[in-house]
Amino acid sequence: MQKSNKLNGKDLINVGIYTAMTLVIFFVFGLLTALPVIYPFLLFIWPFVCGIPMMLYYTKNSEIRDADNYRCHLRSVFLSYRLYMDWLVGDTGGILADIVLKAGQYKSFKVTFLSYACFCLGMMGCPANLWIAGQSYWENIHSSMGDQYAETLQAMMPSWMMYAGFVILFVGGICGALLGHKMLKKHFERAGIV
Repeated sequence: MQKSNKLNGKDLINVGIYTAMTLVIFFVFGLLTALPVIYPFLLFIWPFVCGIPMMLYYTKNSEIRDADNYRCHLRSVFLSYRLYMDWLVGDTGGILADIVLKAGQYKSFKVTFLSYACFCLGMMGCPANLWIAGQSYWENIHSSMGDQYAETLQAMMPSWMMYAGFVILFVGGICGALLGHKMLKKHFERAGIV
């Protein structure tokens, strides 16, 4: 009997489980945004700590290691919170991750960690409103979080940080993938990802 490359129930359950794990980790560390001086460091911390469940996800789906499924679950949660910028930027990162995975035929760890690093570029959607949404967004931050918080955040996240943020996310993704791979080495060997 030949294996099918189509999604089945087990694949979807795996996607749901690892999406939930990633979201919990993402949101727990996201609570650190209450401290505006931590915000720039989150661009490294988020992909670093989320690398473990993503690498585990890559090992669980032996035939379909599609970042697209994972991305769609994550984006549907963010879209339900009306974070449209995250949805738009996140999809770009997810599509890049898929292209890299498919080009590497899902069997190389180098391709897997590069794919995850591309996937992490989508995390820029969360802070993107700081630079793209304009003055009304900052006025909302001033009124909801206070002047001191907003001024500190503006000082910590200048406009050039948007461009640096993509680089930081990519590097954080590589480091997170390496951490995940080191922790899950036996799972990678069992899944045939060398």
